[in-house]
Amino acid sequence: MKKWDAIVVGGGHNGLACAAYLAKAGKDVLVLERRHVLGGAAVSEELYPGFTFSVCSYVVSLLRPWIIQDLELPKFGLEILPLEASFSPYPDGRALCRWSDPELTRREIAAFSKKDAEVYPEFGKAMSRLARWAKPVIDAPAPRPASLNPRELKGLLDFGQRFRDLEAVDQEGLAKLMTKSAVDLLDEWFESDQLKAPMAVSGIIGTFLGVRSPGTAYVLLHHYMGEIDGAFRAWGFAKGGTGMVSDSIADAARHHGATIRTEADVDRVLVERGEATGVVLSDGEEISAKAVVSGLDPHATFLKLVGPDHLDDDFLTRIRRFKMRGSSGKVNLAVDRLPEFSSRPGDGPHLRGDIAIAPSIEYLERAYDDAKYGDFSRRPYLNVVIPSLVDPSVAPPGKHVISCFVQYAPYSIKEGPEHWPERREAFGDAVVDTLAEYCPGLKESILFRQVLTPWDLEQDFGLTEGNIFHGELSLEQLAFQRPAAGFAHYKTPIPRLWMCGSGTHPGGGIMGAPGALAAKAMLQGSLLGRSL
Repeated sequence: MKKWDAIVVGGGHNGLACAAYLAKAGKDVLVLERRHVLGGAAVSEELYPGFTFSVCSYVVSLLRPWIIQDLELPKFGLEILPLEASFSPYPDGRALCRWSDPELTRREIAAFSKKDAEVYPEFGKAMSRLARWAKPVIDAPAPRPASLNPRELKGLLDFGQRFRDLEAVDQEGLAKLMTKSAVDLLDEWFESDQLKAPMAVSGIIGTFLGVRSPGTAYVLLHHYMGEIDGAFRAWGFAKGGTGMVSDSIADAARHHGATIRTEADVDRVLVERGEATGVVLSDGEEISAKAVVSGLDPHATFLKLVGPDHLDDDFLTRIRRFKMRGSSGKVNLAVDRLPEFSSRPGDGPHLRGDIAIAPSIEYLERAYDDAKYGDFSRRPYLNVVIPSLVDPSVAPPGKHVISCFVQYAPYSIKEGPEHWPERREAFGDAVVDTLAEYCPGLKESILFRQVLTPWDLEQDFGLTEGNIFHGELSLEQLAFQRPAAGFAHYKTPIPRLWMCGSGTHPGGGIMGAPGALAAKAMLQGSLLGRSL
């Protein structure tokens, strides 16, 4: 029976990135994906004839440029189409659009606050400086604060020196980012609620927190670190749908010799004499390997694939305390005409970016209140994109795809998560009703609707509790504590079992760094004479 160098469990973009780097280094790699299509949550599917949906993840912002370069992803079909506007309609008929052109943005903001219009560029510069300071953190393994290894100590000293090299104002700004809420941070800069609300929502994406909750300022910075062609705060669509990110990485992996199987459901990791020796599929097939790499989240990896019997109680306790708490849903629409916003009628460049239904801080806090007490938001925050406007390949001529990211939709609704199927359509109705308040005629244009609750994200995509980041990006779950102190460097307590998903450093989003860094850690180990 063949024995692979490495088996990667899960064909999400991080698992594929890990496989591609291992294969490029000459390792014999097998990727096993449960579904019929690759990509995990970064996937494209034709769910209605002629319409290609980015089913879960829908924009590209954090994909690391060095991974694009290392794997030559454009050669394998990856093309990013930039989003250059962020549009916010308001119930009173006004609207605000932030553009890539600073002067256009200044004029838009000045209609609400002349002071904010002048301050806005300075805020952008401050965040960009801090994002550049943080960039090395997400492009390298997490620091090891308890290590006495000279190389690790030097890394910590360099980290400290970079902090000392910051201007005093940026040192203060970084401290605030690590402790404040998104709203508290923005309140120090701006006065207009119409500007602060759509900016604050970047701090709550994928977290069960409100915009006034401490710690959300850092999540705002995390989303500020998007890079396309080296430009900070640049977001884009993958041409052909988000699945093209995963497909291009998969093709790169195949190019270097990796084998990829779909409809291969891994039931458990084989653990013999305390070491991972392979996997068992749900149909009973056993596959041997020198190393097993899990692209699944920490709960799915340790509590299901490995099982408590192979882990000590202390580690199990820490993994069980790792917060998942999915809080997001998704509604995808196929429509027979372009939606028209009453606050800015007709087609225009304002529709070719993202559209935030976040009219005020109070609105966002009320949406969070619903979630805190076990219900989906009756008036949710929506982040809407219409990818067919910049990529006509995803819809028939004259028709469009509308993607709606929704917050809040708590996994643990008061009736119990298993009751989500009974509430799915009511949740979808709340989303469509909310958007229709700004887009008259929307309901009549809908040809097809897909509603994904956190329960669906767990059942269909394997995301425990529907958490899109494989675990919250809260401060106590970052860097050397992701997913647990002592196990933040892709190794696990089981020898020859590794992790490479978003539940590891540096976290969630379509960045590929967890997978690539995991592969580099594995290869470094083997180069030092140790087995994968």
